[in-house]
Amino acid sequence: MIERIVQPAAAAPVDDPIEHELEVTLRPADFSNYIGQETVKQNVGLSIKAAKKRGETLDHILLHGPPGLGKTTLANVIAREMGANIRVTSGPAIARAADLASMLTNLQDGDILFIDEIHRLSTQVEEVLYSAMEDYAIDIMLGKGPSAKSLRLDIPKFTLIGATTRTGSLAAPLRDRFGHIYRLEFYSHAEMEQIINRSAKILGSTIKPGAAGLIAHRARLTPRIGNRLLKRVRDYADINGDGIIDETHTTAALKLLDIDELGLDKADRRLLEAIIENYRGGPVGVETLAAMLADERSTIEDYFEPYLLQIGLLERTPRGRKVTHKAYAHLGKKKLSDQSSLL
Repeated sequence: MIERIVQPAAAAPVDDPIEHELEVTLRPADFSNYIGQETVKQNVGLSIKAAKKRGETLDHILLHGPPGLGKTTLANVIAREMGANIRVTSGPAIARAADLASMLTNLQDGDILFIDEIHRLSTQVEEVLYSAMEDYAIDIMLGKGPSAKSLRLDIPKFTLIGATTRTGSLAAPLRDRFGHIYRLEFYSHAEMEQIINRSAKILGSTIKPGAAGLIAHRARLTPRIGNRLLKRVRDYADINGDGIIDETHTTAALKLLDIDELGLDKADRRLLEAIIENYRGGPVGVETLAAMLADERSTIEDYFEPYLLQIGLLERTPRGRKVTHKAYAHLGKKKLSDQSSLL
């Protein structure tokens, strides 16, 4: 899959320590600096206060929603608010049950284990988690065959925070063991503008209100994308001006990146145009669409659709995907019936 500037994937590659360090500094460290997701913050904040008052471990938390909305950041904020250590890993990184057992036995009481992409855990690893989450114990098999024995080990009382973009892919027994399940929603334009201004201040850049608004409106309602666009606009302003991010530099930089006023890039427009030109606006099945675009189904469902659905350019119907009147208007195209009436 081609990396896109508006793709809410990992914000910085692991092999780029400078960019990774810069991204970390943009992450809020506490609830007071965490913009948006007010309902989630209120509920989690209440649970944190209650757990600290009783001297107990915070109940397990599942965070779900589209990528780039702050699930990892929120997990780190929760750990800081609890005064707990956090260990970060991901579902694909835990290949065997023994890997998970090693992590759990090395935790301390009150620690937080954060598992990103938790829906990608294998069945064997999930089964180890069941008893770990409920009974704070794990069962280990010693030996093989008829002589194999089961050994139960007690582990520290910990909090598991799981993050996923695909809640439906989680096994029901695992999902039901989370005491808190929260969905992170897309941000409003006002919240995005606050995030852009905060990030610019941290980066030491001067940004004009109009420029912050332009970036916020093209950031696909996603903080990770907003911060990425801000860095690219800052590069443009540094090279082509005095470093001050104004509307002129912002507009030019976004045009260079081929990102339009709704935050769509060339790949988004190609998807919408493919449905219009090849299937008269749809409906068309997602598998057919994936084959036509030479992409995977998961790519379309995870990276293209959420935002296009959110802003009303795409519809999901029982027969497949369908573009809306708003999409026709945005792309400057006429529906076939409109074109026929002009003949």
